[in-house]
Amino acid sequence: MPVLGNGDIWAAGDAIAMMAATGCDGVVIGRGCLGRPWLFADLARVFAGEAAAGPPPLGSVVDMARRHLALSLDWYGDEVGAVRRFRKHLRWYLQGYPVGAAVHRAAGLVDTAAGVDRILTAADPTLAVVESAAAAPRGRVGAMKRLVLPDRWCDDPDALPVLDDTMVAVDGG
Repeated sequence: MPVLGNGDIWAAGDAIAMMAATGCDGVVIGRGCLGRPWLFADLARVFAGEAAAGPPPLGSVVDMARRHLALSLDWYGDEVGAVRRFRKHLRWYLQGYPVGAAVHRAAGLVDTAAGVDRILTAADPTLAVVESAAAAPRGRVGAMKRLVLPDRWCDDPDALPVLDDTMVAVDGG
């Protein structure tokens, strides 16, 4: 049975290191690809024995972000909703590039496709990623939300709980 490693794969080298350390057969990419679509090409390169290309200059990332926004606008058919959903991705695309706090703030507040275009047009296409800033976490981080257990779950620590609804036991609710 193949075993896949998961967690903290931010660059292709992380996947190689995980496989070497654990002996797993492959890796699963989660938050590490957010804002880094080139990660998959880098993984293909390193698994083929080649060197990873690493993060491209910001101009290439801007092109990817523009395509992502165009696809989002087409998919959702609603500019306000599409741009609202795209904002976090825009910030992830910019993460690690020295664009400044004001640009990150604007990216998190932009509400039109034209506004996104202004941010992307103003970006210096020659900027390279600052590695120490690029690996910051993406997605949800921080404390776990409050865990809620079914009624009477902890009344008697020695008793096995009996669930009233058998479907909860099968499909998670």
